[in-house]
Order: sequence, then structure tokens, then C-alpha cells
Amino acid sequence: MSSPSLPSPSKPGPLSSFARFVVCGGGVGLLSSAAVPLLATTMPWALANALITVASTLLCTELHALFTFGTGRRPGLRQHLQSSGSAVAAYLATTSAMLVLHAVQPSPTLLREQAVYLTASGLAGIGRFLVLRLFVFAERKKQATPANVAPARPLGTLSVNALTTGPHVPAYSPMTPSLV
Repeated sequence: MSSPSLPSPSKPGPLSSFARFVVCGGGVGLLSSAAVPLLATTMPWALANALITVASTLLCTELHALFTFGTGRRPGLRQHLQSSGSAVAAYLATTSAMLVLHAVQPSPTLLREQAVYLTASGLAGIGRFLVLRLFVFAERKKQATPANVAPARPLGTLSVNALTTGPHVPAYSPMTPSLV
């Protein structure tokens, strides 16, 4: 007799996940857009963007696992590594956009820099959402085995049920002679 299982928390649908993604990722993105120019006063812009990208990716991966995609647990190393792959693509998009801006306009205003950075970040964010939802935090389905098929055991072993129901009869395997 098995005990009743507790209901699992419901996973948010695509629109709810996207809204949560915008709140979490967008909020951290806005903070990042303020932090990058401040940090860039002490180092090259691309390096400042890289440092902020690493910190914001770690924070966002935690938020997305717990809140955006409702996994019910903190992300593991696999999710952090996969998330960092999509963050590298976002970093390349924002850095490329800023390099193009500075090539076209050598001294852009802070307002223009912010507009370009946030636009590139928003577009990269849409791609990042899809990667995270479809691959990083997608629910993995375990391959189910039929209930009436017992796992294979080596010949000569006894099952717990064999003590009460009789000897174990091994299932047919191409490696064992047929019982017919």
C-alpha cells in the first residue's frame, strides 16, 4: 500500500513564465544597465559588461529556477552552465551593439547608450527566455517502464518476493538459452 503523494506545485504556462521572466530578468537588466556605465568609468566597457553579465546571470538563473519556471528547487551546476551559454550570446549581442554605436557615433550621450544597450539586451532576452524555457528548465520526462515488467536480475538471484511466492524465473534474454 503506497502513501498518497503530495500535489506538485503547478508549473506556470508560457505567458505567465514570460511575464515572470520580464519582471525578474528585466529588473536585473535595468540594474545592470546602470551598473555597467558606472563600472566602465574604471575599466574598459567590454570588461565592465562581462563582469556585470556574470553576476547578473548567476542571480537570474536562481530567480528563473525558483520563480520564473517554477521548478521548486534551486538550479544545479548543469542549469548554471547551460544558462551561462545563453548569457554569453546575450553578452555578445549587447557588446556588439555598443561597439557598433561607438563606431558610428564616437561620443554618444548616456541616454543613447542606454537605449542601444537596453534594446540589444531586450532582444537577446527574448532568445534567452526561449532557451531557458525549452532546454535549461524544461521538465525532463523519465522513460517509463511498464508496471508488469520487473527489472532484469542476474541468474541465480532471489527476489524478496521469491521467499514468499516461489523461485525467481528470469525473463528471456538473448544471452540466456530459451526455456521453450
